[in-house]
Amino acid sequence: MPNIVVPTLGESVVEARVSRWLKQEGDRVNVGDALVSLETEKVDIEVSADVSGVLASIGRREGEDVQIGEVLGVIEERAASDAPAAAAPPPATPKADPKDKPRAEPEARPPRTTPTAKRVAESNSVDLGSVTGTGAAGRIHKTDVESAIAPPAPAATPAAPAARRPEDPRGEKRVRMSKRRATIARRLVEAQRTAAMLTTFNEVDMSAVMALRERFKEAFKAHHGVGLGIASFFVKAATSALRAFPQLNAEIQGDEIVYKSFYDIGIAVGAEGGLVVPVLRNADAMSFSAIEGGIRDFAKRAQDGSLTLEDLAGGTFTITNGGVFGSLLSTPILNPPQVGILGLHKIQDRPVAVQGQVVVRPMMYVALSYDHRMVDGREAVQFLVKIKELVEDPGQLLLES
Repeated sequence: MPNIVVPTLGESVVEARVSRWLKQEGDRVNVGDALVSLETEKVDIEVSADVSGVLASIGRREGEDVQIGEVLGVIEERAASDAPAAAAPPPATPKADPKDKPRAEPEARPPRTTPTAKRVAESNSVDLGSVTGTGAAGRIHKTDVESAIAPPAPAATPAAPAARRPEDPRGEKRVRMSKRRATIARRLVEAQRTAAMLTTFNEVDMSAVMALRERFKEAFKAHHGVGLGIASFFVKAATSALRAFPQLNAEIQGDEIVYKSFYDIGIAVGAEGGLVVPVLRNADAMSFSAIEGGIRDFAKRAQDGSLTLEDLAGGTFTITNGGVFGSLLSTPILNPPQVGILGLHKIQDRPVAVQGQVVVRPMMYVALSYDHRMVDGREAVQFLVKIKELVEDPGQLLLES
């Protein structure tokens, strides 16, 4: 009987958690039917049936952690014609023939039972004939046998909830970390432990970008079908700055430095289960409209859970925008094995000195966190200054595109 196994989960992902079984033991399945949902550190994936038949047994239950290649369950192959006999109409009762001698009653057919339920019944000396099946056509599942082994105890006077003590009526709630949240926690601690992480800050006058957006926003949307945001300006500025400072588009592998000649920019997106970082491939070759469309698509699919492992794999540099949540200033944490991450923040009107005069301008604080093992402070500061210069004079970005 074919096994249902944990598939390859993508780059650097070796473990998953059984989130939910979409089929139950005894259910008929067809090729391509989704059987079980697995939760990984990046996205949830569904494992589908490779053959048609019946889900004979479930080996790993919801909430269990599993490894690549591990057996999740077993399918008993059956052709479409092998429908359960119970679904067919009962045969007509033959007319009695007075010449016939009385015959012994035919033996009762054994109840339909899943292989797992049968093994549990045999190991606990349970008569399957006394078990009521809750599956399709009365099929007996493992849980039915377990209920027969240990019937529910008589109701007792309910005790006080364990989480609430008389002296502390506030209570507590204990919830297991999701796979993604546990991985985020582990990787953030790992990033701070293994990298020599420092952060440098600067501020950007967003007047030119805001004016450009206001001037062309209607024509841009009419022509491209997508609005012109600020993210595309920073993606373009980042790829230009990475060309000038290739150390920030590299990674450390052992005692070697691997310089990347491509620019795959990760865009941090907030999702229900935690932060995810889908990647814009070859962002240096993308137009402003393609970048804006890609980011909006990532945000939408992060919310509906349709991002794939391929969307999240790789990345040479990351941009995160805490400003969309109102953050004025923060220190972004590296996304290993990358050695740089650019943090954007809220645009806020502030008084600044321009040519000896105090004026109010839309200003944004920007932050660059970097791995000091790979990037010197001077290079990090110059990189961020390059970002500032390009965004404050976006005409340069248009010429480079």
